[in-house]
Amino acid sequence: MIVQRSDKVSIVGLGSVGTAIAYACLIRGSAGALALYDIAAKKVRAEVLDLNHGSQFVPHCPVDGSDDIAVTAGSEIIVVTAGAKQDPGQTRLELAATNVAMAQQLTPQLLEHSPDAIIVFVTNPVDVVTYAAAKAVDARPGHIFGTGTVLDSSRFRYLIAQRADLSVSNVHGYIVGEHGDSEIPLWSSVSIGGVPATHFTRDGVPLFDETAQREITQGVINAAYEIIEGKGATNLAIGLSTARIIEAIIGDQHRVLPVSTLQEGVYGLDDVCLSLPTVVTGRGAGQVLEIPLAGAELDGLRASAATLRQVWESVR
Repeated sequence: MIVQRSDKVSIVGLGSVGTAIAYACLIRGSAGALALYDIAAKKVRAEVLDLNHGSQFVPHCPVDGSDDIAVTAGSEIIVVTAGAKQDPGQTRLELAATNVAMAQQLTPQLLEHSPDAIIVFVTNPVDVVTYAAAKAVDARPGHIFGTGTVLDSSRFRYLIAQRADLSVSNVHGYIVGEHGDSEIPLWSSVSIGGVPATHFTRDGVPLFDETAQREITQGVINAAYEIIEGKGATNLAIGLSTARIIEAIIGDQHRVLPVSTLQEGVYGLDDVCLSLPTVVTGRGAGQVLEIPLAGAELDGLRASAATLRQVWESVR
C-alpha cells in the first residue's frame, strides 16, 4: 500500500555533513520542502540564503531555517547530524558519550513537534547514538534508525567495481555490523554482474582472492580516516547516501539498504543497533533480511554487536 507523505524533510545540525545532505536533497529533488535547524542563527541564515539563491536551477523545494527547533514541526523525515565531530585519528566510538547525551535530549523534543516523523541519525557513532535515541522515546517501530553502513557499502562496491573495471551499478554487496572498525564485509554474497566475487576472473586469473579481499576491506574501513586527515571531514558521499535513504522513505520504494536498526532476533542478535540489509519504505525501516552468511562473517557480526554493547555500557 502506498503511503502518502507531505515530503517535508528537516535537517538538524548544519556542519559540513548537514549542509551536504541539504545540498544533495536539493539538487536531486529528494524532498518537497527543507527545514534547517541549528543553534547558530547566523549559520542557519547563511545556508538558507545560499541554497535558496540556487532555486532557479533545481527542482522546486522551498528551504526554511531557524535556530528555533519549532522550524522542524510537521516533518515527515528528520535527519540528525548534530553532535561533536570526529577528529583526525579518533575512532567513531570515542565520540560516544557526548553524542549519546545529545540524542537522548534532542529526540523527545523533535517528536514533540513532529509526532509521526521518521528520524534518521547520521551522528557518529551512529549505531550507539541510534540505540540511545530509540531507547529514549516510545516511537513507532522503524521510525528511528541510523544511516548505518549505507555509505560503507557504497565504498565497498566502488572499490570492487574499480578492480573489476566495471560500472559500480553492476556490483552488489554489503558491509554489515558497526559503522566503524568492527564492520564486516559480506564477501560470500558479493555479486559482480551476476558472478560471485570468488569466481570473477580476468584472463583466467581470479581478481578477488584473499589478498585482494583484505586490501579492499581495509580500504573501506580506513576510508573515513584518510578523508578526515586530508580535508577535515567526510561530507559529500554521506550527503548523497542520506538523500538516497530519504528518497526510499518518501517514495515508499521498499528499497533494501543496510541501515542501522534495533535488532530483534535476526542471527540471534537482540537489543543492539547495527546494520543489516533492511527494507526501507514509507513507514521507515522494516523487515531485516537474513541472508546466508559464511561462518567467519557470522562470528564477525556477533563480535561487532559485542563491541557496540560494550560501548553502550560505558556511556549509559
